[in-house]
Amino acid sequence: MAAETAPVLINHMTIQPNPAISLPSINSPSIINPNDSVVAVGADEIPTIDYLMLFSNDFDERSKALENLGHVCKDFGFFYLVNHGISNGVFEGVFKGISNFFNPEEIEDRKQYEKKSPTDRIRWGLRSSPGENREYLKVIAHPQFHCPSKPAGFSDALEEYFKASREIVKGLGKAVSKGLGFEECYVEKAFKLESGFDMSAMNLYPPNFRSKGSIGVPDHTDPGFFVSLIQDVNGGLQILSNSGQCINVNIPHNAIFINLGDHLEILTNGKYKSHVHRVVVDNNKIQRISVATLHGPSLDALVGPAPEFVDECHPPAYRAMTYKQSIEANGGDEIDVQSSIDQIRL
Repeated sequence: MAAETAPVLINHMTIQPNPAISLPSINSPSIINPNDSVVAVGADEIPTIDYLMLFSNDFDERSKALENLGHVCKDFGFFYLVNHGISNGVFEGVFKGISNFFNPEEIEDRKQYEKKSPTDRIRWGLRSSPGENREYLKVIAHPQFHCPSKPAGFSDALEEYFKASREIVKGLGKAVSKGLGFEECYVEKAFKLESGFDMSAMNLYPPNFRSKGSIGVPDHTDPGFFVSLIQDVNGGLQILSNSGQCINVNIPHNAIFINLGDHLEILTNGKYKSHVHRVVVDNNKIQRISVATLHGPSLDALVGPAPEFVDECHPPAYRAMTYKQSIEANGGDEIDVQSSIDQIRL
């Protein structure tokens, strides 16, 4: 483990810990003394969940995998997902389409997707400031799929990835339910996952010009059931662990990084927690594409602490709101789906 003052090599970039940047304190017993220390991530620093094992025909194997998932969700809140069934070719098609969309010579074409209305289903933006440096495309992926018509093949590649992701959403809903000790449809019913509201943000770090700061996306948590993230190269993504360390996330080849969302924390009354994370771009030496998809409840699903997680020792810690109300609680709109968990906490 590196000392707090030592530089960390991220994807061939040397990044010095910045004492001026600190993750915010969170009203959560699982996070202790948050700070800006950066540690090198080994294979054992972030747990790995084998998706196939969660549905193994071998009872003992399946039971062990589900028990492990419950442990990982409670004690970590994030993990690498492997053997999920999405081929490397699907990932490559998505990254190629995104790279073509962000062609620096066609930026004027992209401006048609700049914010026009809170009801936007496709939105493009470009940021360069001390606190945020990225170019992004946001689309609503479910229950209706939206995507720019150009470049050729982009929409088909993205739709194929989102369809496969929906199978993972349904599967993890069942597995998390069983890991909590309930029937496998527990989470699906609570969140109305069949009509769940999914938004995907495709990001280019740094954007198509030199950044004005070291932060790609500032410290935040995400609403929803969970967030799935894939990227073409490692480097930049950092997440705050339960021990208060800011860990560099280096996703294994063809794996998906899963981070639990605010609404799973709310549903379980804090038993499972969402975690603060951020993106660092530093010296702009490496360009990275990421696809972060927020898998949420249905917009009309009322989510609050479930009775199974409330008792005299654990009173409700969050207000009940529909997913749509919670998205809008801090003044945002549906496609931005920014966290409002601070407004929801009691």
